[in-house]
Amino acid sequence: MSKSGKSIKKRRDNRRVFFLLLPITIFAIAFVYFPFLRTIVNAFSLVNSKGEIKGFAGLENFIYTYGRKDFLPALRHTLIIALFNVPITLIITLTLALLSEKRRKLSAVYETMFTLPMSVSMSAACMIFKSMFSPSVGFINYFFSLKLGWFENSDTALFSCIILTVWMGIGFDYLLLLSALRGIPKSVMEATKVDGISLMRRIFLVEIPLISPTIFYIFCTNLVLCMMTSAPMIIIMGVRAESASTNTLMSMMYQSGFSSSDYGLAAVLSLTAFLLTLLFTILSFVTERRRVHYEA
Repeated sequence: MSKSGKSIKKRRDNRRVFFLLLPITIFAIAFVYFPFLRTIVNAFSLVNSKGEIKGFAGLENFIYTYGRKDFLPALRHTLIIALFNVPITLIITLTLALLSEKRRKLSAVYETMFTLPMSVSMSAACMIFKSMFSPSVGFINYFFSLKLGWFENSDTALFSCIILTVWMGIGFDYLLLLSALRGIPKSVMEATKVDGISLMRRIFLVEIPLISPTIFYIFCTNLVLCMMTSAPMIIIMGVRAESASTNTLMSMMYQSGFSSSDYGLAAVLSLTAFLLTLLFTILSFVTERRRVHYEA
């Protein structure tokens, strides 16, 4: 092929790539980057109830937000959810994946059961758990012979929300870990059997290091999701007095932006959650080189 022919083909390929990327680029600019930039602008601006910018506020929105008595509890609840949700979800899903790693006759049955949470929306799950933990008709109280309002009691409300978020994350994480375990070369597993390595040593010294990239991915995505947790607090807790015991940065942002139309406060909360998530993600990548193995 001549140089002119190669040049024409290259330009044609470039145009094809451009038009293929154009729809998602427009979508990303309109619904991701522009709202993000607008949030940053709102955080430093005076914004009225209609969302119109009326002036420059400097750091006043930050001083007001961080000085509110409900900010530190919301921050603490967000960090508690991340602290408990991420390791608990990872331990449960990894255990389930290890138990079902070997294909059996009933594999399709229990694999479907373990991935079932993926098919349930967050709003539906919130309603299901609200009924399950109801002090009057919930079977949790009936089974354990309790008379406890799990979501109505400020001492157990956050714990109940954590249970819900853990259950919602099991399906997808289990699917990723199961695929990673079954993707380990058979020759490696056969070599461990020939060498007489015990089951626990094989799991912790062979299998887990080999699937560490998948574990790291799940850790990072779950951390981001935990920092963004708001649905259980909004759908189940609402704006009752007890909701203060489960308020997170995101649920506080929702209440400020949509209920009170305080867009400056909502922007600061959103930006704070983003910066915290970014910080934790960077710290995770710092430890990646020592803990994650990308070569078998």
